[in-house]
Amino acid sequence: MEQLTLRVLRADPAGNITLYVLDPVEPALRPKVTSYLLDMPQFKAEQLAYCCSPVMGGQGRIEMAGGEFCGNATRAFAMVMQQEMGVPSPSSMSLEVSGCDHLVTAFSDLEAGAAESEMPLPRSVRTVQAGGQTGVLVDLEGIAHLVVEQVPPSLEFFQEVEPLFQEIPGLEAYGVMFLDRPSSHITPLVKVPAANTLVWEGSCGSGSVASAIACALGAPDGQYAQDLIQPAGVIRVKLTLDLGQVTQVSIGGPVTLDAPVTVNVPL
Repeated sequence: MEQLTLRVLRADPAGNITLYVLDPVEPALRPKVTSYLLDMPQFKAEQLAYCCSPVMGGQGRIEMAGGEFCGNATRAFAMVMQQEMGVPSPSSMSLEVSGCDHLVTAFSDLEAGAAESEMPLPRSVRTVQAGGQTGVLVDLEGIAHLVVEQVPPSLEFFQEVEPLFQEIPGLEAYGVMFLDRPSSHITPLVKVPAANTLVWEGSCGSGSVASAIACALGAPDGQYAQDLIQPAGVIRVKLTLDLGQVTQVSIGGPVTLDAPVTVNVPL
């Protein structure tokens, strides 16, 4: 049987376990490779990114399996790049990421075991009625999240509100963030149609941004920081409000990297 031999690195950005395929894989083979690697029980991975040659002048490029933008994958990739390039801590990288049409600035500190990434600004933020509940729908360009409070996390609620996302053009991924504001706790359920995944994520970077934006609605202009506790980790969101609009946002927190391993993927 023909097989593909690949170097794979497992990263843990606040519990959102991400696999990086370090060797080139042509797009036609990626669905089979993605499915095989995500099904490997030893990785316990939630998502996968392919490391590619930059095309916009960045220092590195990743393409998520579903073509989406992922903040956790981006900031962990900054640490992967720092390690691969032997750059001293702390370091700053200009990275290219699928689902984003501009270079993304990310910071990593191997010694401290932490990394931070700039995040896309919301295209729209609006209050909606869905599933018999009031929620905040945040469109982050390529990925959107519905943030709801006082709703028990459930697949049934996700499926009930899923038609909301069909109305937003150009989405590569979407999710529901079940937020408990008093404890700053969120439970993320995220779907990536192209990768055929629906995952209760250990943590979600874009979902953290959406939740922080929902919490900041109506707040005075200024700079805000919020630690959002998630099933497998904590993400700190920093955002700036100017004239009631979000003008800058980033996510940060702990990241650990495993040593790369070699995997033979049957084709």
